[in-house]
Amino acid sequence: MNEDFDLDEAFDFGDDANLAEDIADLQDSIDDAPDVMLRTAILQKDRMTALLCIKSATAGAAICRVDPRETFPAVQLYDDRDAAMLWFSRSLKSSRKNGWDVVYDGLPLQG
Repeated sequence: MNEDFDLDEAFDFGDDANLAEDIADLQDSIDDAPDVMLRTAILQKDRMTALLCIKSATAGAAICRVDPRETFPAVQLYDDRDAAMLWFSRSLKSSRKNGWDVVYDGLPLQG
C-alpha cells in the first residue's frame, strides 16, 4: 500500500487564515447584535447527553434539539420570539419530568 497521499484539488478547503477570519467576523457580528439572545441547555439521563438551544432576535427565533436517540438534530423556527421562549421553557420542563437532569443552562460553551 502506498503511504503517500496526494490531496486531490477537489478537496481543497482554502486558506485556513481566511476561514479563521470569517469565523471571527461572524462571532463579532453576533456579539455586536444587541437583540440576539443565545441559550444552551445540556441534559443528561443514564449514559445519554442531549442538547437544547435557542437563538432569538427581534425578527424571530430558532430552537435546536439534539437527542442521542434521533439520527439528526431537530430545528423549529418561530416568527414570534416570545412563543419560542415559551416552547423552550416547556421543552426543558418536560425533559425534567421525563428524567433528564440539566447539567448546564446558560450561554453557549466555547473552547
